[in-house]
Amino acid sequence: MRIPFGMIVLVGAVAVAGCSQKGLRDIRKTGTGPDEFLVLPNKPLNEPADYSSLPEPTPGAGNIADPTPQADAVAALGGKPSALVPGQGVSSSDLALVSASSRYGVSPTVRQELAEEDTKFLKKKRITGRIRLFPVDRYEQIYAKQTLDPFETTEQFRRAGVATPSAPPPSGE
Repeated sequence: MRIPFGMIVLVGAVAVAGCSQKGLRDIRKTGTGPDEFLVLPNKPLNEPADYSSLPEPTPGAGNIADPTPQADAVAALGGKPSALVPGQGVSSSDLALVSASSRYGVSPTVRQELAEEDTKFLKKKRITGRIRLFPVDRYEQIYAKQTLDPFETTEQFRRAGVATPSAPPPSGE
């Protein structure tokens, strides 16, 4: 039996297309409409009580009506949005937490070390996962063994007698 030339070309094209590197997450826009995550509403304009207290206008800098989603989320959850401003150090209310979490020492290069280890881990895992016939979320596949199952962990703690908060059952139950 002879294999048609067109079939060989088709199989070759599918094989080559599966070797493309698109990163770990396969996130694509599914429609032709606008990207709703690019649209952030501005805060309402309010007249200040004192015009002399307004900051000096600076080209390229933010203004009072610009959205601040992170600060708004911190405030909505009961936190202090001023803690997001860099360079203020650790607030006095967090000193006990910081000292308890660093009681065994802190490596100043921990972020660089973890980034290097993760790069090596990804390089090793990507060697076997380059050939794909269909779009797949590689992030979930690569980190599957490092993912914590919250329901299994909750049951382990409950069996050990640790008080745990209630949680919804796993989906499908």
